[in-house]
Order: sequence, then structure tokens, then C-alpha cells
Amino acid sequence: MTAHVSPTERIVIENCAVATVDAAGTEYAAGHIVVAGNLIEAVGPGPAPAVEGVTRRIDAEGHLATPGLVNTHHHFYQWLTRGLAQNSGLFDWLVELYPTWARIDEPMVYAAAAGSLAVMVRGGVTTAMDHHYVFPRGAGDLLGAEIRAAAEIGVRFTATRGSMDRGESDGGLPPDFAVESTEDALLATEQAIDTHHDPSFGSMLRIAAAPCSPFSVSTELLREAAVLARRKGVRLHTHGSETVEEEKFCHELFGMGPTDYFESTGWLGDDVWMAHCVHMNDADIAAFARTGTGVAHCPSSNARLAAGIARVPAMLAAGVPVGLGVDGTASNESGELHTELRNALLINRLGGGVRALTARQALRLGTYGGAQVLGRAAEIGSLEPGKLADLVLWKLDGIGHASIADPVAALVLGPAAPVTLSLVNGVPVVDHGHLTRTDEQALAHLTRTEARRLSAIAGLH
Repeated sequence: MTAHVSPTERIVIENCAVATVDAAGTEYAAGHIVVAGNLIEAVGPGPAPAVEGVTRRIDAEGHLATPGLVNTHHHFYQWLTRGLAQNSGLFDWLVELYPTWARIDEPMVYAAAAGSLAVMVRGGVTTAMDHHYVFPRGAGDLLGAEIRAAAEIGVRFTATRGSMDRGESDGGLPPDFAVESTEDALLATEQAIDTHHDPSFGSMLRIAAAPCSPFSVSTELLREAAVLARRKGVRLHTHGSETVEEEKFCHELFGMGPTDYFESTGWLGDDVWMAHCVHMNDADIAAFARTGTGVAHCPSSNARLAAGIARVPAMLAAGVPVGLGVDGTASNESGELHTELRNALLINRLGGGVRALTARQALRLGTYGGAQVLGRAAEIGSLEPGKLADLVLWKLDGIGHASIADPVAALVLGPAAPVTLSLVNGVPVVDHGHLTRTDEQALAHLTRTEARRLSAIAGLH
């Protein structure tokens, strides 16, 4: 496979196993990749063809090359509240943590975003996403803090401007002091789109509209956010069908289940993706398939909060786009996406039997599936000529993996594999196992300092 482009600088990677995750699932036991500028120029078996302008040639023996991982759901700010509410289900967990989250400010969010992104990128994520919906008055530019952190680390980023306007006094779950007015939320969302959204091919930053959930957002905000997003040409994101309590809440308040409620407010479509979608019946899955609505599957968070097992095999069989999500690190303290490949496979087999999900399906969820969900499947998610050069070299010749002959199985079923090299847009963001743009120890100190400051302000210690 070769695409004809003519940048002057090329990176050649040879002598590695390659899992392209293209439509045919093409793999090479020993293959090559040629990166020209920010694009993949060639992928194939054996040595690379002779090309000019090679600035770096990598002998990647003992490695597996895959597309970069795509994270489709996260809450960066929660990096500062890991390890709390350890034995609570979703609603109790939220009630316990909302008062602390309502005290975040811009320096805290920057530190939390940088910490979250650093761990993900070091673990093979090349496209990150965040759902930020807590905006205390006077807290500063919280979305801008996340965007700054992503740009500094070098990751491709989908930032969503979240919102909550249904407080306790209106029958919602969050306390009144943690919500915005409907008008303020819509104005801020439009401003974020106008200021930051870049729809171009190869964009490093996109914005989506993301009211938080049915139990924290008014029907008016849901409807108007959908109208706004479509007027602006951006995607829509929210939480959906996460718990049985949410199902009960929707029936009591709206007289219908979450999927029917979302459809009534304009929230099903191929420009929409929802996090979790654990409690979906056959009709719900059919509605998502019919409309092209995507799902961010978060297996570790679902298990941590005992939300249940999402019916991912049934979704995939129906043609629903499904990607993987870390979710916030207050409900998935590892903060890593590459471990979700393994957890997705294992948890879905618990729910659906030994054939529910294969190692290659798990890898597809974390790469091409995520690209589909974020609306970027034409650009990223597979190793194909003409696509953006977002790729990862996983080291599989160490003690943890060397005895597994199948490299994809080694990556998915084995221990977390070290990342030797990660390219975003053809630029190394991880090299020889280390972040190229960030001092990890300094960042660890910053996140610890800001977590302690938040804890002190919230009166946790």
C-alpha cells in the first residue's frame, strides 16, 4: 500500500510486526511503515522501499506497530480526586464528590489535565478527549487550561464544553451551587466553539457540545445544545444509560427510558456519541444502529462503580460505532487506555461468553472504533497510506510478552506493554519510553500539590 506525497522528511520503521486495523484487518509478521511529514506514506510487508529524505530509520525488531489509541471519554479534573468514595455506586459517588469538584480552579484543572494526558500518552494514546462540565464561578478559563495542557504534550485533542443546569432544587443530582444557568451554558458552549474549534483535516483540536447527563441537565439545554451544535457543525456528547438508577430517574421524570428521551430531544444521530450505555435493551441498540449514534465503552469505570456490563458484542453486531474510554480517574484510578483493551475483552466475556470479544476486536475498539466515534475515521484509527501519522511501537520482546507468539494477543492479553515510540502527526510524543515534551517528575509534583490544595479547600483533611 503506497500513497504518493512529497514532503522532504521521512521516518522509516522496519522489521516489526504491524497490525494495520484497516477494513480487512491486514497484519504483517515483519513489515514496514514510511512516514512522510505528518502522513503515512507506505505500509507493507518486509523492508521499506527506497525513499529519499530519510531523517530517521528505526529497526523495530521485537515491536508491534499499531495505530495510536483513541480515548473517547474522560474527565481530566478528576485526576485530583482519585481514591475517594471507593465503595459507592454512581449516584452516591457523585453526591459525595460534587462538593469537592465545585471548588476546582484553573491551576488545578491545568495540573489535572496535564497529569491525565501524560499518563495516557505514555501508554499509547495519540488522540485524547475530555468531557468537562464543572464550571465554578470565578474559577478562570478551565477549558483553556485543558487545551493548553494538550498542546504542550502534543496530543491530538477533542475538548467538549460540558454543562449542568439541573440542580437539586429542580430535581437534579448536583447541588445548586455546582450548576450554571441554561443561557450561560449555551453562550459559553458557542464561545468555546468559535474560539477553539478547528474542523480541518489533520486538526489537532476540535470542540464538541456536551451537556452532562439526563439527571443534571434540563430538557431545554439538551434540545438547544443539539440545535447549537448542528448549526456550528460540531459533534454532541453526553452520558447515557449508565445505571439502573438513571433508567428509573428518566421514567419517573420524563415518562420514558433514556434512549427514547434522547431521541425526543434530538440526541440520536451520527454526530452524537454517548458514554457508558450499559443498560441498553434490543430496541435501544437498534435505535443507535439506525441513527449511527456512537458509544464510548468504559469497562473499568463501569466495574469500579458496579454500573453493569455494557452489551458491546450486541452493539457491534448491530453496527453501532463503539470506542473505548478511560472515564474520569476518580472512577478509574489507573487513568490509562491501553489497559482498557484487556478489560474490555475480559468483562465482555463475563457478560457474553468466551466468544463475546476477540483480542483483535478489542484493539479495533481502542483505535478505529474510537476514530469512528469522534468522527475522524477518515484521518486516524488505522495504518493506511494517506492517513495521519498517529502510530505506536509497543515493545513486546521483554519478559512480560516474549513467550506469546501472537503480538496482538500479547498486547491485549498480556501485561501493559511499554511504548518505545509514539508519533502524533508524525512527531514523537514518546521516544525511548519517555514523554518528549514533559518533565514527568515535575508534573507529578505539580499534580500532588494541586490535589492537596483542592483537598484543603474542600475540607477533606
